[in-house]
Amino acid sequence: MSNQNFKQHLPSAEKIAKEMAKIKSPDDFFGKEGAFAKLFAKTMQEMVEAELTDHLGYEKHSVKGKNSGNSRNGSYGRKLRTSTGDTQIQIARDRKGTFRSGVIKKYQTSSNEIEDKIVAMYARGMTTRDIQSLLEETYGIELSAAAVSQITQKVWPLVEEWQNRSLESCYSLIFLDCIHVKLKREGRIQNTAIYAVLAVTLEGKKDILGHWVGDGGEGSSFWLSVIEDLQTRGVSDILIASVDGLNGFTEAIHAVFPKTIVQKCIIHQIRNSLRYVTWKDRKEFVDDLKSIYKAATLEKAESNLQKLSEKWKKKYAIAVKSWENNWSELSSFFDFSKEIRRLMYTTNAIESYNRQLRKVIKTKSIFSTPDSVRKILFLATNNITKKWTLPIQDWAKILNQLAIKFEGRFAI
Repeated sequence: MSNQNFKQHLPSAEKIAKEMAKIKSPDDFFGKEGAFAKLFAKTMQEMVEAELTDHLGYEKHSVKGKNSGNSRNGSYGRKLRTSTGDTQIQIARDRKGTFRSGVIKKYQTSSNEIEDKIVAMYARGMTTRDIQSLLEETYGIELSAAAVSQITQKVWPLVEEWQNRSLESCYSLIFLDCIHVKLKREGRIQNTAIYAVLAVTLEGKKDILGHWVGDGGEGSSFWLSVIEDLQTRGVSDILIASVDGLNGFTEAIHAVFPKTIVQKCIIHQIRNSLRYVTWKDRKEFVDDLKSIYKAATLEKAESNLQKLSEKWKKKYAIAVKSWENNWSELSSFFDFSKEIRRLMYTTNAIESYNRQLRKVIKTKSIFSTPDSVRKILFLATNNITKKWTLPIQDWAKILNQLAIKFEGRFAI
């Protein structure tokens, strides 16, 4: 239908002025009885009427309609949910039942705007009942918690598409970590790990490669399934993997990507060590640890680790032994320049991401299904990654250094 036909059926300035004359306060604009709602209803009704005129080929009350073979046949009521509230609209119809409005689709009961608002609120951690209450209080929209849940469920095909999308063939760094949620399984509430992989592309931009709901099995076997999934989706090489000391990760990644360099997070290692050190010795112990991981060279770091052992091993054997036992994976970053070291030896990037996820899921005391967890994490991730538009600082310099260190592993 032409724009001219639509314009002819839009509310006139006189009608708008008539509605505006009823305004006594700003509150009279809003709600289901507000001016905006009334104007919206009239506008939609007249736009549908214009569509019907176009469908029939003649104007209302025109003599052309007498022998046209089809005619107008009154209207029926439709309640449409919008940000102005629940609005009752009269939908025109024809006698043959062949007319279909393009403005208001068949069986449509809410505007995309409202559905988008519901999904946005859900993605920010509001419960379905909170959303239900807010819609009723703010817009006068009566919508059950079950209906809210059904609307959010419409994003599920997007969740599946995102989780199974093709990935890049090579990533410069990946960070692996997990958060825990309470999940209902087989009638029991289980504390379940949700695993995530944050990658840095060869363009220096961050990306979340997926979410995997843990099955309660051993860390190494589950992480192997995650790594194999990445390979299935197109990943053929990973240069560096940074982890927080997850059990079994090194074995899992080397089973699929044997050339990947694994770096354990120094910050997590420090925290774990300090669990075995009394408060009065912690500051001195940390200072000695700094002399290790902030050393200029690997040789100097190993020398300072030896000094730490001689000084503290009798008193804090477990804390010292954890550094000695994990030294090969704690010291990987010494093979790189300071720009790359900064990225490698902490998992700040994925910890920051996990903190934002926890803000969203903290209102969800228990998840009913694994799919419900994946749905909200997908929506939250969409919001979080919208800000990830720029590459990592000094990326051009870092990429040149990676090209030298991993010569032939990726195309420039």
